[in-house]
Amino acid sequence: MKESPYQVEEFEVEDSFQLKEQLLKYLGYWPWFLGTVIVALLAAFLYLKYATVTYQSVAKIKIIDESKEMNIATDAMSLLSGKSQINLDNEIEVLKSYRLLEQVVKELNLDISYFNVGSIKSIQNWNPPFSVSKKDRKDDYTFNSPYNIQILPNKVSITDKNEYSVSLPLQSTPTTDDSLPFFIQFSENVDLSKIEGNTYKVAFVTVKQATMQLMSTLQAQTTNKSSDIISLSMNGESVARSETILNTIIDKFNQDGILDRQLVSKRTLDFIDNRFIYLTHELDSIEGDKKSFKQQNNLSYIEADAGITIQKKSATEEKAFKLETQVALSKLLAETLSNEAAYSLLPADIGLENSGINSLVSDYNQLVLERDKMVASAGENNPTLLVINSQLQRTKQNVLQTVRSYQQQLQVSRTQLRQEQQLAGSSFSKIPEKEQLLRAIERQQSIKENLFLLLLQKREEAAISLAVTAPSLKVVDYALTRNTPIAPKNTVTMVGALLLGFLLPFGILYLRFTLDTKINDRSDLERANPEIPVLAEIPFLEEDNKTFIEANDRSVLAESFRILSTNINYMLPKKENGEGQAIYVTSTVKDEGKSLVAFNLSLAFASIGKKVLLVGADLRNPNIHQHFNRPKESLGLSDYLYDPEMDYTKIIYKGYKDIGSHNVCFSGSIPPNAPQLLSGDGFEKFMNIVKQEYDYIIVDTAPTMLVTDTLLISQFADLTLFVARAGYTDKRLLEFSKELNKSKKLKNMGYLLNEVGIKRRRGYGYTYNYGYGYGYHEEVQKTASWYMPWKR
Repeated sequence: MKESPYQVEEFEVEDSFQLKEQLLKYLGYWPWFLGTVIVALLAAFLYLKYATVTYQSVAKIKIIDESKEMNIATDAMSLLSGKSQINLDNEIEVLKSYRLLEQVVKELNLDISYFNVGSIKSIQNWNPPFSVSKKDRKDDYTFNSPYNIQILPNKVSITDKNEYSVSLPLQSTPTTDDSLPFFIQFSENVDLSKIEGNTYKVAFVTVKQATMQLMSTLQAQTTNKSSDIISLSMNGESVARSETILNTIIDKFNQDGILDRQLVSKRTLDFIDNRFIYLTHELDSIEGDKKSFKQQNNLSYIEADAGITIQKKSATEEKAFKLETQVALSKLLAETLSNEAAYSLLPADIGLENSGINSLVSDYNQLVLERDKMVASAGENNPTLLVINSQLQRTKQNVLQTVRSYQQQLQVSRTQLRQEQQLAGSSFSKIPEKEQLLRAIERQQSIKENLFLLLLQKREEAAISLAVTAPSLKVVDYALTRNTPIAPKNTVTMVGALLLGFLLPFGILYLRFTLDTKINDRSDLERANPEIPVLAEIPFLEEDNKTFIEANDRSVLAESFRILSTNINYMLPKKENGEGQAIYVTSTVKDEGKSLVAFNLSLAFASIGKKVLLVGADLRNPNIHQHFNRPKESLGLSDYLYDPEMDYTKIIYKGYKDIGSHNVCFSGSIPPNAPQLLSGDGFEKFMNIVKQEYDYIIVDTAPTMLVTDTLLISQFADLTLFVARAGYTDKRLLEFSKELNKSKKLKNMGYLLNEVGIKRRRGYGYTYNYGYGYGYHEEVQKTASWYMPWKR
């Protein structure tokens, strides 16, 4: 079945009304929202005023690739790929290493912090008017830190955390006390009169603690994936401190790289110096043999007729010279590899014409330097050290194998060259044998001399490398700090406080509304049981306000009961016989205000000249007598039901303030068998009589969920007014009244919502705006206020 357009429009209007109702529910607590927003913004303002302001300092460096100067093939690959061969991750680890940062801590004394003591917070001071130095810088030494240092006239007062105080004179030389673990020294150019009365705080930590803190603060990373520039950054309260630390880290890292290169150069110098001693002895021996040979054979110069033959052999001898030089150098390197201690640096670039050997030696030295740094910082038992040791062993073995392979190549070349020399030497058959022997001696002398000169050249190169401290990095940007702090962020903080000011009361109210199972306004009744009309709402009044309506009363309470009486008249059936209308006033449980409602409803009808009888039919828990200051045992309905032959006029009393049209019938003595009395013929007889005498009979009956008394007499009612109390009656109890209406156990039902709170939206297009409360049970105390919404 299709929905008609009218039905769809009706649903939209209902949804719009519910949305409006929800908005009005929250808007009723606007002072709460306003107050919370003001408090949140004030708290944010105070936080921003006293929070520690943090700035970010950034420096950028580029690592210089030294391998480009040593290896042409590697440089060509770098040019083709566009990337540096440097492992930037390794360089970043060195920058953040404990060993390097510990040097920075010690140089800048970062294990000592200075603060200006203020009334609310202390501010870090990187340039105080004095300096302190520890007497003992051991990491296991404990300080009674922090110390408060107060500048007084002609002296300084120092107090530790245990409130122990000493005084020292103000002077520019280091001074101390036996009880203090440090010296204090004032700057010579400080104006003591300007700092007199100031208080400073000095905090000490161990070097290890300061280093670990710096490691956690320092950030190092590449600027992007394809970049070879490293960005160093750190956050801090003092801009000067952060920039100084970053620049010092850069200097220490540069010095560390220079030291690594100097160690390699020094090892090469030591190797060449040792070989000079050996070559000197060999040259002396060869020169001695040559001298002895010439003396023994009376030789001085080579014969002129051998000149042509010598020219022919010169090319072969030059090859032999170069070959023998390479053989000697490879032999020297092989001996060094075999005899050198484990994990020692190897001589680099000694003249071998083999790029593979030179590259392997460079890699081996880099690993040795890396291992030495790790041993210094992490110890011999570090797991990573085992990996490096393994790499060193493999690299050293590769170097040795490459050298041996190169020696084999040289041996093959030597054999081929000797064959060429034999062919060339056949032309010397006519040269005297003595001259040939002399040439052999001179050839050995030439080889040794050239080898000596080559090593001398390499020694000069190594000495220059040791002396020249070329930087290992290029500084792109020294430490810079933006003027805008990174924390706290003023805009974000204020916006967050504003949102918190709105969300906090909203969340509390939403939680309250969600968890609230009580009836609060007429919409709760209408949604729960739309088939039962809501006839009126009675306002909540304070105890010091009147609870009874008067004649010509224009109070909110009187107007609400007049509205109720008017709505009741629309629901009452018309009677042709002129009988009065019986209106039952009941509820689900006790303490919902039905008795006072019945009382005021009777007064409302009496105020318009109607003849009204108020009947107390709640025999088990009578309350009507309290409103007339009569004893509970006053003769009443229970007495008549017990003796139906009694004249009913004996239980009828004058009403409130002797209003002529208002009478009352009290409940009477509490009977032990109320259901039996009410289910007898006496009550029907009573109702038939009073309907002939009165226009309206307002009957205060027992709660329907607790006892069956009301159900036993429900057939005599013309209308049943079912009272629910706002903020008290549970919504789940409405199912009971719904079932009573559905089963017709109660006739012509209508709801009345009692004790409605402040500024609640009413039906009939009217908004009450009053601050009254009303309660008639002393044990129920209630205050409706915007600042205590949980009590509403």
